[in-house]
Amino acid sequence: MSAFSKALRTLSAMAIALAIGVAASFTPAHADPNATLDRIKSSGVLKVPVMVGEEPGYVKDPATGNWSGFYMDWANDIAGFLGVKVQPVETTWGNLAADFQANKIDIAFGLNPNPKRGLVVDYLSVPLFTDAWAIVTKKGYEKKTWAELNDPSVRIVVQKGGTMQVVAEAMTPKAQIIPVEDRPLGVMELQANRADVMILAIFDAVQVSKQIDGQIILPKPMLINPATIGVKREDGNEGYENWLTNWINYQRSLGLAQGKLHQTFEKAGIDLSMLPPEFSF
Repeated sequence: MSAFSKALRTLSAMAIALAIGVAASFTPAHADPNATLDRIKSSGVLKVPVMVGEEPGYVKDPATGNWSGFYMDWANDIAGFLGVKVQPVETTWGNLAADFQANKIDIAFGLNPNPKRGLVVDYLSVPLFTDAWAIVTKKGYEKKTWAELNDPSVRIVVQKGGTMQVVAEAMTPKAQIIPVEDRPLGVMELQANRADVMILAIFDAVQVSKQIDGQIILPKPMLINPATIGVKREDGNEGYENWLTNWINYQRSLGLAQGKLHQTFEKAGIDLSMLPPEFSF
């Protein structure tokens, strides 16, 4: 082989090596699918949103400031598996997306599908329990369908920024929709006769109905409301999502989630037999 041929072969080999190196530099790196799980474990805490006035899902002891409730029970169960402690972060439903983006929270329970929030939040594909959209009103209220509620004379209170506001604007756009910051303010609107009904997920409706000695109505057609878990959308959360999905399937298949709801409401003095017979969770 001539010296020229050898030189040419050497140059070709160098060019190929350079091309491979350049191509490799532009190949996107794949995130570690366990990055989010590892981050939570290394931090030692699972940051969980908590909300005032959202009993019995979130219950704050005014004497100690400690939080309990069925959402907190589930959070503690998950934290126990991960070997970390629960860190409560006080917030509202409407602030959850911003809280995820700001890394203030690691998980949120009882979330409903919400495309706007879904731009920054990943919802697990299986529900922790099945909910439905209901209204709470004083006894004797006769409007039983969304069509009847969609009337300018009807005053509907909702929690600002929550999925209940989306439901109200979609199903009852002609009604007077009254957004408030939290559930206690909505209850006050009902008690003061400044609103006729309040839209709530049915398990929340049970609690409010007891507070105002009112009634629960599942407007027809019934809107089924899957309540699931949300996590921040970020590279490396695949392992976290997969593990949480396994945890939910474990809770559902053994009746643990359903049993927890029954136990919590019974402890609060609420008999779930008051739920409309057409609803099943």
